[in-house]
Amino acid sequence: MATQGWKALEAEGKLPATAWRKERQWALDMGLPGAESITDRDIPTFARGELPHFAGINTFMKAPYIENVRDVGKYDAAVIGIPFDSGTTYRPGTRFGPQGIRRISALYTPYNYELGVDLREQMTLCDTGDVFTIPANLEKSFDQISRGVAHVFSSGALPIMLGGDHSIGFPCVRGIAQCTDKKIGIIHFDRHIDIQEKDLDERMHTTPWFWATNLPNVPAVNLVQLGIGGWQVPREGVQVARQRNTNVLTIADIERFGIEKSAEIALELAWRDADAVYISFDVDSLDCGFVPGTGWPEPGGFLPREALKLLGLVCAQGICGFEVVEVSPPYDTSDITALMGVRVVVEALGSLVAHGKLGSHKSIINKPVTY
Repeated sequence: MATQGWKALEAEGKLPATAWRKERQWALDMGLPGAESITDRDIPTFARGELPHFAGINTFMKAPYIENVRDVGKYDAAVIGIPFDSGTTYRPGTRFGPQGIRRISALYTPYNYELGVDLREQMTLCDTGDVFTIPANLEKSFDQISRGVAHVFSSGALPIMLGGDHSIGFPCVRGIAQCTDKKIGIIHFDRHIDIQEKDLDERMHTTPWFWATNLPNVPAVNLVQLGIGGWQVPREGVQVARQRNTNVLTIADIERFGIEKSAEIALELAWRDADAVYISFDVDSLDCGFVPGTGWPEPGGFLPREALKLLGLVCAQGICGFEVVEVSPPYDTSDITALMGVRVVVEALGSLVAHGKLGSHKSIINKPVTY
């Protein structure tokens, strides 16, 4: 039968295993050969690399930690932790999001069955560690975040940000936008519109797209917001969205159009006269039954398979940066919210690899920064 399942079986046989063999040899070299009683001679004495999944130092997906961030340009993509929750307006805890995401990422392998992609074999990924944020000061933290993202983006590595509350969306986009004079669109998964000017007199997690779309090369008309709705959408933000002519698809819209058509609409609007697209994924865009570990849970959002399908489709044309935000481990249950944070990152990377778009962002880097 010509099912996806059978095609995936055949596709796996075409994937290389060179990087996996190299990693196993490295593990033996670094971790000492295993005890004589161990039959599998690829098992070292000290855990190194992917295996076992319950052991080791948890970088994201057990990717190499680069102590010197000036080496980041040697990799296709780089994970940046942003442990920051000073922009929260209700439940804090997202400063522990990067730790939680990295910890449960050890559960995953780099291979996806349906996509027929093996990230270890088909790309290089590193973990830069965390930006040094200042808990008591949003603006200083924003400056730190923009500086870190700009450094990674300028190197040519694709920046992958692990938040952190959604206030980081503005400094992350700013960090990329300052490295190019090209136009950037944004596709934003969320239940909340997040585009009011201020909240509680500050640039909180309800405000990132007001400030991002103030940037000269990030037009509001290229902001596409997916899943907005429910009883937690401040009217101040709605008014700004209307004034700036942004684009909003509710869950009902997406149900009516279907996932494929919704992705087509999002891509058309985000890419219209733009040169690159940035993806912001708030885990609270999912129904709160699937993501209890978040600051503003809201019923009625995406099912996980809907969000993952939609995300894969909108990443297929290439992206210039990716963030996952609002994972709050103190409120999580069995790490399921953090696991969703892992899954959206690898889903985005897998789509880029599968469609040959990883690295496409490099073409817009015409004002790189150096520090």
